[in-house]
Amino acid sequence: MELKDMIEKIGRAFEEFKSENDARLKAMETKGHADPVLVEKVEKINADMSALSAMKRQLETIETSLARRQMGGGNSESDSAKAQHRTGFKNWMRKGIDAGLKDMEVKAELSTLSDPDGGFTVPEELSRTIRDIASTKSAMRRLADVITVGVSEYKELVDKQGETASWVGEKDTRAETDTPTLAQVSWFTKELYTMPPVTQTMLDDSWFDVEGWVAKFSGRAFGVKQGAAWITGNGVEKPKGIAAGTMITNASYAWGKVGYVPGGHASLMNNVDKLIDLQHALKIDYRTGAYWLTNDTTLGTIRKFKDGDGNYIWRPGLIEGAPDILLGKPVEIDDNVDDIGANKYPIFFGNFKDAYLIIDRMGVRMLRDPYTKKGYVLFYTTMRTGGGIRNYEALKAMKIATA
Repeated sequence: MELKDMIEKIGRAFEEFKSENDARLKAMETKGHADPVLVEKVEKINADMSALSAMKRQLETIETSLARRQMGGGNSESDSAKAQHRTGFKNWMRKGIDAGLKDMEVKAELSTLSDPDGGFTVPEELSRTIRDIASTKSAMRRLADVITVGVSEYKELVDKQGETASWVGEKDTRAETDTPTLAQVSWFTKELYTMPPVTQTMLDDSWFDVEGWVAKFSGRAFGVKQGAAWITGNGVEKPKGIAAGTMITNASYAWGKVGYVPGGHASLMNNVDKLIDLQHALKIDYRTGAYWLTNDTTLGTIRKFKDGDGNYIWRPGLIEGAPDILLGKPVEIDDNVDDIGANKYPIFFGNFKDAYLIIDRMGVRMLRDPYTKKGYVLFYTTMRTGGGIRNYEALKAMKIATA
């Protein structure tokens, strides 16, 4: 299905949802209950919209990846070296003959001659495709600040008090600004691997796109594992996630902890006011560029909410590249976030570019293994990545108090 057709289908589904849910709400007001058939219909349309929105995000990611591949330009000598490396890499994947592939890596500026782990660095296009596919499985990769590093540890100095400055005259004495509490934070990259198997028969078939198949398999596997770690990871041999640190009521917020807003009773999540409280718990400086982050089940509940004027507070993004909107801010879905329940944190609101840093170690590596599983070639693919909160002030959560 084309993206345009998908968007039109989402629009029709939303109009149907509003009509049927309005009928449900009216029945609740007048009769105290709604027809179970009507309730079931509303839930089905709700679920369909979730699926359609997810498909829209995937189609947009694919189109972005294709557009990148089609972009030309650059240094002709460098492009030639990279093209030679791509050709050599494809030949190695299919036939296992490296034919000077390590030297091609160096000329293409993908690696140095040092090769302690074995295998080869994949071409830039393949590495980018793997990460693009991974992003369809992980909201955090789409939301956070992502940088590529050439070392295993990355360090930053952060100001625990927030940025400060002072006005001063030309000849005035410069007093120290109120920034005495700098803290050094660091992130280590952790290795993640997958081993997509390809039959020898598939490799012998010249029409089989071995690069695309391995990229799809690896990207999905990496995206699922990374996405979980960036939400719930405990920091042991994996990144530390946004929900894994210390949570504290926002009224007592302190650096190094995520402030939360009480969300009331789990059966109703109270009302729209709680979401507004969470939105305004984030300082106004961070609200530009802020996103909601929740799972699909929770969004299905929120989708039924209306404001005091009877308007739905959620609406779909009905143009290409437009996100779904909740209370005027874009919303992302990640099913690693808690469901609504007692002492759970089902909703986050924050400026994730400021709040969370993802670091990717330069280069995805691949080792060809035709021996372990007879009749198959295993492509042992490794990616090193890390991440963690770097600005606690830029992220807030909702905590459900009771069931």
